[in-house]
Amino acid sequence: MPERSGPLLGVRVVDLTTMVFGPYATQIMADFGADVIKVESPGGDTTRYINQGPTPDLGGIFTNINRGKRSVQLDLTKEPDREALRSLIAKADVFIHSMRHKAIAKLGFDYEVVRTIKPDIVYTNCYGYSRRGPMGDKPAYDDIMQAECGIPHLQELSTGEPQFAATIMADKVSGLTALYATLAALYHRATTGEGQEVEVGMFEAMTSFMLVEHASGQMFDPPLGPAHYHRVVSKERKPYRTKDGHIAALVYNDKQWNAFMAALKPDWETPEFDTLQKRAANIDRVYGLLGQTFATRTTQEWLDFLTGLQIPCSPVRSTDELFDDPHLKAVGFFETVESDVGPIRYPGVPTWFSRTPGRVSGPTPHLGEHGDESFGD
Repeated sequence: MPERSGPLLGVRVVDLTTMVFGPYATQIMADFGADVIKVESPGGDTTRYINQGPTPDLGGIFTNINRGKRSVQLDLTKEPDREALRSLIAKADVFIHSMRHKAIAKLGFDYEVVRTIKPDIVYTNCYGYSRRGPMGDKPAYDDIMQAECGIPHLQELSTGEPQFAATIMADKVSGLTALYATLAALYHRATTGEGQEVEVGMFEAMTSFMLVEHASGQMFDPPLGPAHYHRVVSKERKPYRTKDGHIAALVYNDKQWNAFMAALKPDWETPEFDTLQKRAANIDRVYGLLGQTFATRTTQEWLDFLTGLQIPCSPVRSTDELFDDPHLKAVGFFETVESDVGPIRYPGVPTWFSRTPGRVSGPTPHLGEHGDESFGD
């Protein structure tokens, strides 16, 4: 495995997470230099076997979010394997799991037990719902969490039909939440020497995420309006159709709006729209009129026009196109790593550090690939 680098170099993580929520958090830790030991059951993380991959156990999603980790295969229903896990915990800085509380406690690895093995451990629980509430033992997946936190409802306001977002948003947002919570606890340990237990519920993480803009008038007492940001759920908010395709453009602040109006001089210009506050109050009409206007030129004509006015815009790309994007190539975003199944082009580390840059530290492990070496150091 290539030499590790990054701001978490020297941190060791024992990772009992599966699917996407937890593994996404620990993937970023591995990219930042942490030694992540992924502990898998005899059958392995079920995500190994979904989505396209070069071998049956390296599905695309699994391959991406478990890169650079070491895989250890343990059957925690058996005492010798439980003892092996205890030996890993004794040398770890972080223990993270995605089991329900009753399940991890039954195996003998809840926080109260683990802290007797490593008193200063940072112990992170990745749950569907906080165990402090009545839903604490309910199972959860991304679609369920999207429904719980209002995404299909907001999509219905926007499109007329309840829909899930076309990305596993709840898993990824919750993974990022678990990451920053764990790092905060590691910072506390670095400054005080104290470990602690951390809990991250998908429902709570997603509710916090969704209400950033959508809490709106419901935050006040008495409420001043519904819990949604009208601009975002407007039925007219969508990529604009052009003569030959679509474009994303946001003529947003007053400087951009005034430049757009001065250069284009549309016949629908009116003082009703001359401030951001007025446009926000009439957002459906504004988007509708802009939509009619963008239909009059080609996508490239609009890109040239808007870029000249420093108005944010973009063609509507496919995810396939990202792999050949010239900007991403210029910043070295994708990293190719050699593996026993051939070269793998990973989406790389999206952040930059001047002193401790992260990297994709190695390929994705096969099930149990690193058992001997993980117990030996």
